[in-house]
Amino acid sequence: MSQNRLEQLFRFLEDDPNDPFTLYAIATEYRNIDKHKAMEYYEKLLSEHENYVGTYYHAAKLYEEFGQNDAAERIYKKGMQISRQEGNLHAFSELQQAYNKMMGLDYEDD
Repeated sequence: MSQNRLEQLFRFLEDDPNDPFTLYAIATEYRNIDKHKAMEYYEKLLSEHENYVGTYYHAAKLYEEFGQNDAAERIYKKGMQISRQEGNLHAFSELQQAYNKMMGLDYEDD
């Protein structure tokens, strides 16, 4: 993770503060250095760009890492609903698998 990349992303954000891809890229960069900062950006995406399907998996996973499974469950479910509405079956499948695993419903490992 380079500081230059973050600086570049923040410049993009100044040019277009409502671009969900830039917000998502910033959250992704922060994941490895400041998980709480990453969550701030995921939360912004969830509230302001709820149809940006890519956010749900990573935000829910991060809540799981924080031990906040109730929040993770809510986000997985919302992500499954949105991805189904958007016709994004790949995202739906990934979210469903992660949700099932978190809930102990992952039978593939048995």
